[in-house]
Amino acid sequence: MPQQVTQSPTPNSIPSLLMKERELSWQVATNLLISFKYAWAGIIYSFQTQRNFRIHVSVCVLAIALSIFLHLPSVEIAIIGITSGLVLVMELLNTAIESVVDLTVKQSYHELAKVAKDCAAGAVLVSAMVAVLVAAILILPPLVVVIRSAL
Repeated sequence: MPQQVTQSPTPNSIPSLLMKERELSWQVATNLLISFKYAWAGIIYSFQTQRNFRIHVSVCVLAIALSIFLHLPSVEIAIIGITSGLVLVMELLNTAIESVVDLTVKQSYHELAKVAKDCAAGAVLVSAMVAVLVAAILILPPLVVVIRSAL
């Protein structure tokens, strides 16, 4: 019996392989509503399992509520909303990266797994510090005025 020779795909066949993979990806989420369902499931998972995500959501809601209470201009409220939203996005990405790393290394320790997790956590920290700075610059001055007038 002749031996079957397996060749790696040629450079010209790579796009067709990617297209075939892409075609199969549509079988997972057959329509847009199902895609939104999967996205919402990720948000719910993070909210239920990630303490820091819940903390970030709470601080985000507090910052926006305080901005509305202080009658900040809508552009400033939008800036606070965007920076807060970016923190939530970073926390979701951090959760995804940690999950993939844990899946890959299982129960073993690997230095590169630590680097990936630490860098993802660092990205969340940087975005949170920027959001706090932005919120402090925009919220503190009018808040001080309200507090002084109340005294």
